[in-house]
Amino acid sequence: MTARPRRGAADRSADERDDAAFAAFVAARLPHLLKLGRALTGDDQRGADLVQDALERTLLRWKRVDDPEAFVRRAMVNRSVSVWRKVRRERPLTDRGDGGPSAADRPFDHELLAAVRRLPPRQRAVIALRYYEDLTEAQTAEVLGCSVGTVKSQAHRAMAALRVQLPTFADREELS
Repeated sequence: MTARPRRGAADRSADERDDAAFAAFVAARLPHLLKLGRALTGDDQRGADLVQDALERTLLRWKRVDDPEAFVRRAMVNRSVSVWRKVRRERPLTDRGDGGPSAADRPFDHELLAAVRRLPPRQRAVIALRYYEDLTEAQTAEVLGCSVGTVKSQAHRAMAALRVQLPTFADREELS
């Protein structure tokens, strides 16, 4: 039977600092990540599951991650893509069970979110990263692992579909 080496105080304090840094990162970015998860999946609960899965993967690699925000976003997009590839088809999502928008939503945002939910997964990912995350086309292409041209074409198609689904949305937003 071999004895396990004892961990020194320096090792424990380094681990505690890493845990504290991870906890601070999660506390600061969780609301933003939940919005991205909701945008990627079209559902609050599945979005929260996506965030949790990405944060678990990040925690396991925390010491080696240079840019935690980018790592988590990439993990969320990859996991989202993996899920819809397995399904190989879109399933229509039901409306939110609580009967309306959350308290943080502005009027009519629930209609926009429902329209985004109906987009194909790749277009939904581009819209989520470009407009919810406010990434550039180049950053979005990097996260999705595609070319900038693909991001542009997917965003164009998604915006065209959203304009067809919500032709009066812009008019109503001006009234708000």
